[in-house]
Amino acid sequence: MKTKTYAGIPEEFAKLENSKIVLIPVPYDGTSTWQKGADKGPEAFLEASKNMELYDIETDSEVYQQGVFLADAITENASPEAMVEAVHELTKKYIKKNKFVTIFGGEHSISIGTIRAFNELYPSLTVLHMDAHADLRKSYDGSSCNHACAVYEASQTTNLIQVGIRSMDVMEKTVMDTDKTYFAHDMAVDDNWMDSAIDQMTDNVFITFDLDALDPSIMPSTGTPEPGGLFWYETLDFLKQVFEEKNVVGFDIVELCPNTKDKSSDFLAAKLYYKMLSYKFQNEDSEDDYDNTNVSSKQKINHSKFDDDENY
Repeated sequence: MKTKTYAGIPEEFAKLENSKIVLIPVPYDGTSTWQKGADKGPEAFLEASKNMELYDIETDSEVYQQGVFLADAITENASPEAMVEAVHELTKKYIKKNKFVTIFGGEHSISIGTIRAFNELYPSLTVLHMDAHADLRKSYDGSSCNHACAVYEASQTTNLIQVGIRSMDVMEKTVMDTDKTYFAHDMAVDDNWMDSAIDQMTDNVFITFDLDALDPSIMPSTGTPEPGGLFWYETLDFLKQVFEEKNVVGFDIVELCPNTKDKSSDFLAAKLYYKMLSYKFQNEDSEDDYDNTNVSSKQKINHSKFDDDENY
């Protein structure tokens, strides 16, 4: 599924050495339990991205000029555990190259690997989990690397903040920190939920965005759609504030389950990804020479955790 460049951008903006951003596709759908097809998500996302205008009106920017390197897709599928480890290792590799690393799945189990990598390299990490589902099971169907377990490890090892939740198993209540969980039915009548969530975040934030956090009226193409979700502009309003007030160190987007007869969800996913990049880099001059020792002045990698003998 390797295409030449992300969104068809010119090669000069797509080379690893010149790119501030890395995009890793993970076409994995090994543990989903209802609708299959999330493994086709990255390909559909990339195809939609090629048909997207690259000037962002809101930020008055063309963020692709910061450089976006499209990595080879992670295709490990021998087991959920093997996939998670492959995602963990490749994500860590590119973080250590001082890139702004982004990942597009695939089902949500891929985030176990992405979060693990960021948590190992960034101190006091907040994981902002936007999702319809709590995903807090310790194990499911005999594996701790199931999509239903996507943020269990994060709940134990990071500052986990959950937004948009409207579906969960009763046992997940024993794990969930309800003071840092924003349920959809409460958000609908609370004008202050965005400020409250941001106030609970540490400086370094990783965002894991399950597309079923969005309402199925605007995002029907997910494996497990749930009514009562977020809408486009409130989602962007929240994300923009997070990027402005916190140091977002990376993000993943998961659970696009494309429908061959309706491409609107594919395009929404493409636009969301590009918007998030635009918010991250809107205040940076694309014509400045890229300093490979630093992604941005705010990026705070814990270099003491780097292994000297790793051949990265």
